Amino acid sequence: MEIKKLNIIISLGFVAIIGILIAQLLWTKQAYNLEDKKFDQKVNIALMEVVEKLSDGKTSFTENPVQNIANDYYLVSINKEIHPTVLEYYLKTEFNRFQVNSDYVYALYNCHNDKMIYGKYISSNQKNSDNKTIKFPKHKNLVYYFSIRFPDKNTYLVSSLRFWYLLTFAIIIILFVYVYSIYTIIQQKKFSELQRDFINNMTHEFKTPLSSILLASESLSKQELILENPKLKTYTSIITNQSIKLNNHIEKILNIAKNDASGLSLKPQKIVLLPFIQNIVESVQQKNEKVKIETDIENGISIMADEFHFSNIIYNLLDNSIKYCETHPEILISAHKNAKGINLIFKDSGMGIPTKNIPHIFDKFYRINTKKSDEVNGFGLGLFYVKKIVQQHNWKISVENNTDPGITTTIFIPL
Repeated sequence: MEIKKLNIIISLGFVAIIGILIAQLLWTKQAYNLEDKKFDQKVNIALMEVVEKLSDGKTSFTENPVQNIANDYYLVSINKEIHPTVLEYYLKTEFNRFQVNSDYVYALYNCHNDKMIYGKYISSNQKNSDNKTIKFPKHKNLVYYFSIRFPDKNTYLVSSLRFWYLLTFAIIIILFVYVYSIYTIIQQKKFSELQRDFINNMTHEFKTPLSSILLASESLSKQELILENPKLKTYTSIITNQSIKLNNHIEKILNIAKNDASGLSLKPQKIVLLPFIQNIVESVQQKNEKVKIETDIENGISIMADEFHFSNIIYNLLDNSIKYCETHPEILISAHKNAKGINLIFKDSGMGIPTKNIPHIFDKFYRINTKKSDEVNGFGLGLFYVKKIVQQHNWKISVENNTDPGITTTIFIPL
């Protein structure tokens, strides 16, 4: 994906999450205000019921006897003197009926001594707390009245909206995770591009002198002096063979870099497995006479695959089985068809792979740190290339150790 497109997607995602967060905060604030109004309504109705009961149903007020003096402070006028115990009973009864569950403090005005008396803290858990005292101011022009204060009103409202706050907190966490993920993706992309540019530059710089070496060695091998001297002929063939091998490694690196950049272009065609694999086996055995390769493939099994890359998969798997074997390599290639697809299996007699390393063998540039790995030339790209081609065909590949020495590599090709 181009950097410009990636930046647009990142920006849109970031703006969307910020918008959702702002909307959530506004909704939370609105929900808090609605809950506050709902609380005030319930308190007003409950206090009106208390006034009704204290007046024995005979109210003579021209105005609403309940006044909301402050956010948590209510003043209630009554038309006669009442006993504090009676008031407390009615307050508890009506607040419970209207589900006003916040703690509150009440106090009565005593007109005889001109003081607010009998302030009492009533807890919602039915336990009185006398160690909390709250002062109540006196009010002019009122003879009989009592006051109610809800000291924990804000805490009560917040607790009733805990779902909204948890949702807001979750969105904030998602925003931070998104930002961190995008930062990590950008860093990984920069690293990947830097790595790919380095590989491209390095391999191209290698190919120029390598081509010169190949031309010179081929020309040198045709000279009469070289042909007449067996030792010089051997040295020349070593130079040529090793140059060809190095060139193959460079081509493999270039192909993988190209695959990372834009993906390989596959040209699937029908391939009959048995003759196709037998041709590859014969080619491998001609170069390695000590290798024993057997095939157990049902006749008539065919697949749709890119011929060039599929052959490279088989060559890579056979090459690994041969290189990582300390005795004479024995390889069994089998293919069986079932209702779901075809299992193409490569079983060898090699040295096996430590169980902890199996999940990483398809990683780019990954090589197991063993004595045999140090002896074998390579960049750790063979199995990475195999996994890439398998994935582009929408196949699956797995590796497991045998009960006896060696590993079994299975490619599942769905129908």
